Amino acid sequence: MRRKGHSFFLTSGLVTVISVFLLTSVSVAKVKPIKVGTYKQEVCTIYTSNDGLPADSVNVVALGPGGTVYAGTDKGLAVFENSAWTRHPRISDSVSALAVDGDTVFVVHGGSLEVIAGQNVRKLATLSKANVNDLAAKGQNAWAATDSGLLTINGARVTPDKALNALLGDAKAVFQVAVSRGGSIAVAADSGLFLSEKGGKWETLFPFDDKGRSWAPRGVRGVAFDDRDRLWFASPQGAGMLDGQWTLFTGRDGLPYNDFTMMCSGEKGVVWFGTQIGAIRYDGDEWAYRQGRCWLPDDVVRDIAVTDNGDAWFATSNGVGVIERRPMTLAEKAEFYEQEIEKYIARTEYGYLSEVGLKNPGDKSEILYSDSDNDGLWTSMYGAGECFAYAATKDPKAKARAKKAFEALRFLSIAPVGGEVKQQPGYVARTVLPTTEPDPNKREGHTLEGQRRNRERSDALWKVYTPRWPLTADKKYWYKTDTSSDELDGHYFFYPAYYDLVADTKEEKERVCEVVRTITDHLLRNDFNLVDHDGTPTRWAIYSPKSLNHDHMWWSERGLKSLSILSYLTVAEHMTGDPKYTKAIAMLREQHAFDTNAMVTKIQHGAGSGNQSDDEMAVMGYYNLIKYTKDEELRKEMVYSFFNYWVLDAREMNPFFNFAYAASSEGIQYTNPWGTFELKPWDGWLEDSVKTLTGFPLDRLNWAHHNSHRLDIELLRPPASSEPYEAPRRNLGYRVTNGKVLPIQERHFNHWNTNPWALDYGGNGRQLASGTVFLLPYYMGLYHGYIE
Repeated sequence: MRRKGHSFFLTSGLVTVISVFLLTSVSVAKVKPIKVGTYKQEVCTIYTSNDGLPADSVNVVALGPGGTVYAGTDKGLAVFENSAWTRHPRISDSVSALAVDGDTVFVVHGGSLEVIAGQNVRKLATLSKANVNDLAAKGQNAWAATDSGLLTINGARVTPDKALNALLGDAKAVFQVAVSRGGSIAVAADSGLFLSEKGGKWETLFPFDDKGRSWAPRGVRGVAFDDRDRLWFASPQGAGMLDGQWTLFTGRDGLPYNDFTMMCSGEKGVVWFGTQIGAIRYDGDEWAYRQGRCWLPDDVVRDIAVTDNGDAWFATSNGVGVIERRPMTLAEKAEFYEQEIEKYIARTEYGYLSEVGLKNPGDKSEILYSDSDNDGLWTSMYGAGECFAYAATKDPKAKARAKKAFEALRFLSIAPVGGEVKQQPGYVARTVLPTTEPDPNKREGHTLEGQRRNRERSDALWKVYTPRWPLTADKKYWYKTDTSSDELDGHYFFYPAYYDLVADTKEEKERVCEVVRTITDHLLRNDFNLVDHDGTPTRWAIYSPKSLNHDHMWWSERGLKSLSILSYLTVAEHMTGDPKYTKAIAMLREQHAFDTNAMVTKIQHGAGSGNQSDDEMAVMGYYNLIKYTKDEELRKEMVYSFFNYWVLDAREMNPFFNFAYAASSEGIQYTNPWGTFELKPWDGWLEDSVKTLTGFPLDRLNWAHHNSHRLDIELLRPPASSEPYEAPRRNLGYRVTNGKVLPIQERHFNHWNTNPWALDYGGNGRQLASGTVFLLPYYMGLYHGYIE
């Protein structure tokens, strides 16, 4: 459904200047496809007392030989072997620290340091009442970081490290201790960062880098040696690494957050940081922030342990979590989403797609189905992806899915025929609901009173009429009326893809043509509007020149609606060959300047502004208009318009937008008073697209994500809207390191109509979204040869 919100007024002169400047930077090299192959897909699994842990409150985790995982909880020790947790029979009280060296497992509980050998436990030393924050072990020695300093343990002998403890001053708390392969010991303490090289004298470290930064860190919470024996630390000032010389990291360098709890080394130079709000991974090039229930049992990370292949285990107050780095291909990810859709998402015998509800957070055993305003749109986008999939792979499953989508969408155009109310031929319903379910006309907002309140509260153009949901002729379904332009954009995006790429018989092609012909003739008959059973146009499906060019209430819709109707008519022209559609296109251009209207498709205040539903709709309209128009001049004008649109979205790392633009602009040059320019997308668009595709979490539950507290974010400054009824949009931002939106792993959205510049996303795990947001661009990329 179209909603309020358009923004960013640019004068035509400024648009041209910006465009010319940017066009000179565009790469003109032929696109070389990326062969993705097998990559590491992050997959989160969470374990609680329901899975065999003694308690949900987990203090520490450690890794033993052969992939064994140890978890120290408030009520004992648990061991994870052969994909199952078992309680250690000899340790049933609170475990505060664990350390593993080879086959030796050290555990601190009940004031003692003990060594575990299978089911046997041998007491090594008494630690009195020391509060142990961390434990490190090497050979026969162990070191305990406590609130009162560092303890050295050799056999049964426990000795306070007097030299270090003297350096600690009044702030005695030691939070973490690490031992290098070469025997050096590093300590993260309240009073600073300390190092004893190969058992020598303790020294206080004052890191400094070649950027002129010099720190005397205090409140140091984490310290580790990575697999190359480089020293790392984590403090409120930031993080640092010593490799001959210091490298320091703050938010300006990409560090997401600095309220640390601990840190640990991972595979091949990787380090992990635990914080009070999530976990951070750094591989030497990129920072990854993992926060929220999508990735962790709880945001406060108490401990981390990382396997040789990069799987990270987390101790939290709500259980143990693991983020696997599972080898996967994009094709395997696509099949996972396909199975999720078929098992959980598809609704009614026709298989309409939207989101579904869950009775309990994260639990897919009981699905709560419901309709949405845009079932037709989401089903269209899914179906279009299947058309691209079949064209690229010839997979019969993709063909069957595309055919089912066609039948679902076709039904939306025939369901109103002969039903409870009289509709003109070509009217398209939003969606349908079986009459075995409660009457939707009784819902709040769908009654006459509810509709009136909606108009009075928020939208003076909101239509009030009844029934909102008429019955079909066979009384098996209610169908939803007041169909929006979003729905038509989706239908017209899907039908030519199905016609060209899937329909392989004359009869099937004619069935598709008949649907498109009937809908398009409805628009022609009604001055380019979709007219409902009350005899007036629907709230949003208005494309009339009278409204768009002469009614101030529609000025902000002018560009997008002009693009859409030109695209619809071009699709009908392509599929049917009927010259009346060619004449209609010519009339709208020559008499009403709809092609000029479409040159500025969206009025906006730059990145993050306006209504992102418009972006999704515009991309679909551009793609088909440019692909199918017979007019080369119009094609170039629309590619130029698409370019001006795309440059504002380029930093969003959106593979759907990127692939659609790249395919539309291929081989196109545009000439204006300043010269002739290639209209290829900027360098990096394909890499950004693949990063998003590989980064998509398998988990499509609406877990909340919070990023507004991060250090590596620059806020977009208001205003980000142009309408007086909209307050300036806040809580929008981008990464300081590259100017782009947050990675796909660090936000959640159901569809590409969500603002990607938003920093915080609500959710409680009670909604499961479709994988269409991945499937459509993935299959589109395959079809156009951008990814192999």
